[in-house]
Amino acid sequence: MTDDGLRVLAVDDERNALEDLAWMLDASELVADVDTAASGNEAMQKVGTTAYDAIFLDVRMPGLDGVGLGRVLRRFAQPPALVFVTAYESAAVEAFELRAADYLMKPVGRARLEEALRRVAEPAAPAPEAAPAPAPDEEADVVPVDNVRGGGTRLVPRASILYLQAHGDYVRLVTDDGRFLLRARLADIERRWEPFGFVRVHRGYIANLKRAVEVRPLFNGTAVLVFGDGKTVPIARRQVAELRRWLHR
Repeated sequence: MTDDGLRVLAVDDERNALEDLAWMLDASELVADVDTAASGNEAMQKVGTTAYDAIFLDVRMPGLDGVGLGRVLRRFAQPPALVFVTAYESAAVEAFELRAADYLMKPVGRARLEEALRRVAEPAAPAPEAAPAPAPDEEADVVPVDNVRGGGTRLVPRASILYLQAHGDYVRLVTDDGRFLLRARLADIERRWEPFGFVRVHRGYIANLKRAVEVRPLFNGTAVLVFGDGKTVPIARRQVAELRRWLHR
């Protein structure tokens, strides 16, 4: 949550319902930014590049429905709050299991929407002397990417990514299992993925330093970063000394 308010994503395959929900969210003083997605797959692409405080999502959608999307989001290291917005009560049990912040029935009134937003913005305080929350399981943290061959969306474990390369309007992810495309900018990923050990080593590359094994000098002061499988990426000259220190700490 920013100083200005919540960053929210609204997801619904019905255009009128999506526009109405986005309008009401944008009108709230608790909300700073509202993005929209017309399907579960489109929502997956957006959450891969933007950190949202909450996802307001419909239950019944073609393809990846709201419950399926919620299950994927709960696997994120820092999942957004989930608020289901639906005309059906049938998914209430699944919403409870997914620890949804709220379950709104259509048509949604302004007062009820504000109540849901307050639940997201002001989570309950932890009990006194509560045990600290466990650290997120990095192996379970996933990144949604475009599945170029089969279509749809594929979930790639972040820990399996060796490096990312600028590729037009996309970013190419090079992983243990192959190469994938993510609609994003390196600058956005650089800011969000730094806590996971990803560092901008060159104008066109971000590397997972946890997977790097060597800084190999070339000539004229240049160098490459080497990974365990032999793959390499170029290193900007100003980064060479810093990366050597990082690998030897």
